[in-house]
Amino acid sequence: MGTFGTAALASMEEQLPWFRRMPPDQRSWIGLVAQAGIAAFVEWFKSAEKTRPAIAGEVFGTAPRELMRAIKLQHTIDMIRVIINVVETRLDELAAPGGEAQLREAILRYTRDVAFGAAQVYARAAETRAAWDARLEALVVNAVLRGEVDDGMHSWAAALGWTSKPVTVVAGYTPEDEEPEITIDQMQLAARRARVDVLAGVQGRRVVVIVGGAADPLAAARPIAAKCGPGPVVVGPQVEDLYASTISARAAMAGLRAAAGWPDAPRPVLAAELLPERALDGDEAARRHLVEEVYNPMLAAGAPLLDTLTTYLEQGSSLEATARLLFVHPNTVRYRLRRVSELTALAPTDGRNAFTLRIALVLGRFTDHAAYS
Repeated sequence: MGTFGTAALASMEEQLPWFRRMPPDQRSWIGLVAQAGIAAFVEWFKSAEKTRPAIAGEVFGTAPRELMRAIKLQHTIDMIRVIINVVETRLDELAAPGGEAQLREAILRYTRDVAFGAAQVYARAAETRAAWDARLEALVVNAVLRGEVDDGMHSWAAALGWTSKPVTVVAGYTPEDEEPEITIDQMQLAARRARVDVLAGVQGRRVVVIVGGAADPLAAARPIAAKCGPGPVVVGPQVEDLYASTISARAAMAGLRAAAGWPDAPRPVLAAELLPERALDGDEAARRHLVEEVYNPMLAAGAPLLDTLTTYLEQGSSLEATARLLFVHPNTVRYRLRRVSELTALAPTDGRNAFTLRIALVLGRFTDHAAYS
């Protein structure tokens, strides 16, 4: 057996480039695996055909687990192929006179079972690794939702191979009557096709997906939304990296809660497009944004701008009625409304934008009243 094992190692050294690059200790373990495989074959062949034991993964039991991580399944198949060739070329040393054909057939049957055994070993390892990765993935998503984005969480993400920037968080609901694992697998498959990285977790009926490396967050969210169940799918703002992902997660979750207020919202929808509903639902970040980014710029531009917008909204978006009440020309109203659009990126003539502006006006007045009371 030692002679055949040595011959097998020499053949692998000659034919397999990956074997030549391995450190000596790992090559030594492979030699033990080769010898164990040949010895097990001899014992198997000596048994009567009806009493021969089934071959499983015990041939690989002589190697440590570290070797499995160093050698891919394809390398294992290459190794088995080389060992078969070595044994077949020296068949006359093993076979009894006239028994070469019987021995060759036995070798083929045995190596087939060994190949199945190798696949079984790697499959079990893959299942264990996948289960561990799923737990780590869930921990990362939970940490982002809780705002516990520290170095420990980053080490978990690094263990999953996460290096993507920028980052966006997508929130939706799971399909009815579908296992969470299936939902996550389908989302990961869709993400790979879209060439983005994802970390996903399910919490009750909600599914939260951290998307990395997307140039267009809304476009990246569409294949993910297709795998979600009925209901809204909300896309948080894009942030620089995983450390800032809590900001995107909070906006996405707030948008998911408030999306019921806009039944006709597109799917997926940006959390920024749900600012008025989020503000009415009590989201302080949305309220602060509407005051600081919408109301305050108009306030700084002067009272006529706020008066014109207020009157325009109260008069049902009528230019003529607004101009009459303010004693100005309709072109002046048009100019002031255009200034509102420039300052806030919201056009008062659009029904949805007008609703957002109305909420911003109310919240701004609340803030002003609180400052003076």
